Amino acid sequence: MLSNEITAIAGASKKRKRVGRGRGTGQGKTCGRGHKGAHSRSGWSARAMYEGGQMPLFRRLPKRGFNNVNFGRRYEIVNVSDLERRFSEGTTISVAELVAAGLVASAQSRVKILGDGELTKRLVVVAHKFSKSAEQKISGCGGTAKVVA
Repeated sequence: MLSNEITAIAGASKKRKRVGRGRGTGQGKTCGRGHKGAHSRSGWSARAMYEGGQMPLFRRLPKRGFNNVNFGRRYEIVNVSDLERRFSEGTTISVAELVAAGLVASAQSRVKILGDGELTKRLVVVAHKFSKSAEQKISGCGGTAKVVA
């Protein structure tokens, strides 16, 4: 293959629709927006899940049973491989350090360490929960896994 034979992939890039450029384009006059009404005006957008005044689906369906969404504890997940990549030998890693490293969103987050990946450094890890494999990998390198009270 020569450099002059390389062509763009057909259909990979699509030209933007230029509206309001005359009747011959098929998008002239009303520019595909129809006549009058909120849809035709700028700034209009449909509210999510709005069904035009019809009783919404989530209100039509019966609510049954227990839903854990309000009561369940959510954990932010950090893998052992992330610790290996971001921290140096002998470091004490708490939630604050994970936030500073960009692995966890906020200091109020609950953190669970999972054992995905390899660990070769001796680290002291302080988190809310550990998987069995993560605990084994941390202690296998001479480090310690402490659970936050």
